[in-house]
Amino acid sequence: MLDAAYLPDDIAALKAMLIAAQAREVRKDERIERLEKLVAAFKQAAFGRKSEKADPEQFDLALEDLETAIAAVHAEDEADTPSGKQHARQRAANRGSLPAHLSRIEEIIEPESLVCVCGGCLHYIGEDASERLDVIPAQFRVIVTRRPKYACRACTDGVAQAPAPARLIHAGLPTEATIAHVLVSKYADHLPLYRQAQIMSRQGIDLDRSTLADWVGRAAFELRPVFDALIADLKRSTKLFMDETRAPVLDPGSRKTKTGYFWALARDDRPWGGGAPPGVAFTYAPGRGGQHAERILQGFTGILQVDGYAGYNRLIAPDRFGPDIRLAYCWAHARRKLVEITRTGSAPIAEEGVKRIGELYRIEAELRGLTSEARLVGRQERSAPLVANMRTWLTQHRARVAGKSPLGEALAYIAKYWDGLGIFLTDGRIEIDNNSVERTIRPIALNRKNALFAGHDAGAENWATIASLIETCLCRARHKHDYADRRTMPVNQLFANVSGTIAVA
Repeated sequence: MLDAAYLPDDIAALKAMLIAAQAREVRKDERIERLEKLVAAFKQAAFGRKSEKADPEQFDLALEDLETAIAAVHAEDEADTPSGKQHARQRAANRGSLPAHLSRIEEIIEPESLVCVCGGCLHYIGEDASERLDVIPAQFRVIVTRRPKYACRACTDGVAQAPAPARLIHAGLPTEATIAHVLVSKYADHLPLYRQAQIMSRQGIDLDRSTLADWVGRAAFELRPVFDALIADLKRSTKLFMDETRAPVLDPGSRKTKTGYFWALARDDRPWGGGAPPGVAFTYAPGRGGQHAERILQGFTGILQVDGYAGYNRLIAPDRFGPDIRLAYCWAHARRKLVEITRTGSAPIAEEGVKRIGELYRIEAELRGLTSEARLVGRQERSAPLVANMRTWLTQHRARVAGKSPLGEALAYIAKYWDGLGIFLTDGRIEIDNNSVERTIRPIALNRKNALFAGHDAGAENWATIASLIETCLCRARHKHDYADRRTMPVNQLFANVSGTIAVA
């Protein structure tokens, strides 16, 4: 608000101030209009009709562009604000404190003079400190290994020299750290090899994509025993998750792709404080048939949490020979069936079903982190009555709704898997849904989008091997678990470098 006492008496000066204020007002109106359009674009991407919404895997990219555009408008607004009248900016979301493990480079800015205007000397009384995140662009270096030779002057009986150290790639250029960098860039950061070659070329390193591919293939071969140890460790558990996702593979000779699948086998006991470390192993198979799940699970006994895919029924077939497996099903998939109906218009029955399942999830959120025994008690006391009421609700509405309608099919889906949906009430180790393994599959889908397809079945197997170890490192929240103890030194170094690269990523 302007104070008349501070306004000039000169009419020309007042006119100039008025014109400047009107110009600022026009610019603000233009910025408001741009911001409103950006907000509308964000709402459409996030909440628009299903046919118009952004692909979930592309949503983050769209959000980045929107946030960048909004920040540019804010910067323009700040530049247009008269000096001394700038408003404090809202703290950036998730700004947080910078990690303690990062090195600190201190710079001290002293006043130009330590002599007071009165002539006395100034003395130190404190300081203001601030931290900013800095980056040193990635640097490549050359490790020169010298092995001196020694000979005796008194005789000619031989030469002494240290043996050459073992290398992952014999007589090759890369260190294990370099190979680990390529693997993590490809399978965790989703950078195809040709892009990595382009990045290296900017530093004068001329490496062909085929050379990087050779490194990846050799690393996959050497890491295969580590992968085998991982999957054997997972199958010693008595509670696992399983899911599958498409893996397009080039079909040699046809110039087309065929559809293979990555089968994910995962363990995550963290929600109930289990002692086994989390992990995930991807196995490539040429199809989605239940025989592939059965082959992967050979030797496993216990509870397998899955979605409603019919291929898993083979695991519980009456005539199946092998260890006993119980299937626990996923409430998130049951809820998803009902949510899809609510998006098409008014659907009070589906909305009520979503609300009932939501109450179960609210209870689960409160029980997360407790011991399996405490979770079981909480579920029996609080969730079991809700599930019993929902079964009555389900039976009543199935009798009233046409079976061929979308709602009828959704209710039939829930009824079909009802027994498996209720298993979580009998064991505190079981989760309410299969989301733990679905989260590990998302990076596979993103890498698939960047790579489009694997070039060969063997390439897909290599993809599965390396992605398993990288995702396991990520699951373990920077904690290394050395499956490579019994392997050769180069593999130890490679796996340690993969883990270390993930840890500081």
